[in-house]
Amino acid sequence: MTLLKTIDTNPAFAPRESTPLPERLITGNPSFKTWAQDVARGEMIHTGIWEATPGETRSIKGETFEFCHILAGVVEITPEDGDPVVYKAGDSFIMKPGFVGVWKTIETVRKIYVTVM
Repeated sequence: MTLLKTIDTNPAFAPRESTPLPERLITGNPSFKTWAQDVARGEMIHTGIWEATPGETRSIKGETFEFCHILAGVVEITPEDGDPVVYKAGDSFIMKPGFVGVWKTIETVRKIYVTVM
């Protein structure tokens, strides 16, 4: 097992495909693709690529910490108690445990994610 892992931003293997839970869908008909690439610390840390098509959903992080780096596309994230923030290719951000807000995919987005549960 190597302790160095390269994240493949255009994986050749098939993604896990999904859609938002009905209670989290706000507008549109977004679909999601996840290319999980690494797990560490006994399933506590997950890393990979995630893609979403346009639409608007409620984001609820619960106890999860998530780092995101946008590779392509545009999203607008509005915290429950704050103003909207737009992120595009090249931008990075963190959603801390307890985050609740609206995730609006404006242009199909692809990101690197690291989650810690």
